[in-house]
Amino acid sequence: MDMDQLLHFQKKLAYEIDSWDVYVALQNNEGLVVIDGRSASAYAREHIPGAVNLPHREICVNTTADLDKSKVYACYCDGIGCNASTKTALKLLTLGFKVKELMGGLDWWKRDGYATAGAEARPGTAIECGC
Repeated sequence: MDMDQLLHFQKKLAYEIDSWDVYVALQNNEGLVVIDGRSASAYAREHIPGAVNLPHREICVNTTADLDKSKVYACYCDGIGCNASTKTALKLLTLGFKVKELMGGLDWWKRDGYATAGAEARPGTAIECGC
């Protein structure tokens, strides 16, 4: 077994999460918090149900004061052509939060058939956790 490769994949799974794992964690009330790092207007148009809008440009000690540092925060943005999720995760991490980045963002969430919320909400598999 190649130990470098093993370490690579272990680290990758420690830092990233896919839409299925987010869905399961939300369904099972596992304490995962979904953070939308896009602008307020993008969030208003469409977002993952139950997600908290925290634009990456506004993240600081004051805007995160009410967040629970014992939880894991799954950060997302539009998708692979956007880096707001990376910026959000980085800023939250530097403030002491546990973070993961949602692979593919909102785009892959929708491609996987999950419902969205907002003015341009799309139907799909709904999260049944009361979020």
